[in-house]
Amino acid sequence: MSLCTIVRMVLFLPLAMSALAQPYTAQKTTADGIPVVRLNDNERDIVVSIAPTVGNNAYEMIVGGRNVFWFPYESVADFAREPKLCGNPFLAPWANRLDEEGFYFEGRRYLLDKHLGNLLRDGNGLPIHGLLLFRPEWEVVELEATAEEAYVTSRFSFARHAELLAHFPFAHQIDMTYRLRAGALAIETRIVNQGSQTMPLSVGYHPYFQIHDAPRDAWTVRLPVERIWTLTDRLVPTGSAQPVRNVFPNPERISLAGTFLDHVFGGLRRAADGTARFAVQGKQQTIEVRYGEKYREAVVYAPPGKERAFICFEPMSSITNAFNLAHRGRYDHLQSIPAGGEWIETYSIHPSGF
Repeated sequence: MSLCTIVRMVLFLPLAMSALAQPYTAQKTTADGIPVVRLNDNERDIVVSIAPTVGNNAYEMIVGGRNVFWFPYESVADFAREPKLCGNPFLAPWANRLDEEGFYFEGRRYLLDKHLGNLLRDGNGLPIHGLLLFRPEWEVVELEATAEEAYVTSRFSFARHAELLAHFPFAHQIDMTYRLRAGALAIETRIVNQGSQTMPLSVGYHPYFQIHDAPRDAWTVRLPVERIWTLTDRLVPTGSAQPVRNVFPNPERISLAGTFLDHVFGGLRRAADGTARFAVQGKQQTIEVRYGEKYREAVVYAPPGKERAFICFEPMSSITNAFNLAHRGRYDHLQSIPAGGEWIETYSIHPSGF
């Protein structure tokens, strides 16, 4: 071994040891040729992987070797090639369904342009899940690891895309931050209204979670809710609600055995810190999902069957079809952002027992 090689090893060793000692790391890399961002909590053995070019979706939260998110793909390349709902999809500028080919706000009707070919539709032909689901134009603007956390902020500039403004003519910018800290993953959403008029807001997430230490029918669910919204046969709220205990006598402990959840809930009960805490539990493993106060409604989706062993706790700023229900006087909690203003809220994921 040459003297030069020995010198290089001596110089490199402290740097390598320092990297290994870092409690958190954050890096840009690739997986199967797809750009990804990885956030690592090295002390707790947690790795979060995000695909900015596939809707900025966090498709993995590996805790002790197990993925907290449901991700039914062999590779990220397969996901990018034929994306479908899994991981942590972001729903905007409307979450879930609209009940017609347009929406209302402040007395005006805004028509969707079906000829553009960029609308997603449900089985009944209704526009669903907004316009950004798998968009590739998210730009990483900040990536950092400290002694206390690892985080990444990515940005989507809605105002740059005429084919989106044609449907939703409100110029705005979205910053999404994934923050891994103290064993939990927080997702902060910041929306800035860049236009000259008030912008309606009806956004949400559709995260897919899975438990590994028990079959789906052995999972139990905690719903901190008081009301359940009545739905039409096309799964759109009517604007009326009933006490949740009329449908689920014990919402704090619901067995998924023989239970199909696809409901919209309101009247969220809050802990002392203002969060509403939903949870699913297996034998030892638990996933708790905490909604910030501006997430006022919740969709919970857990279909039956072994092929789809997941549950979705969906934080929603408002109920499905909120724009149109508010216009009809059937919903009075629609949020908005004034010209030049911003909306910021967080929801977080807390796994344990993995």
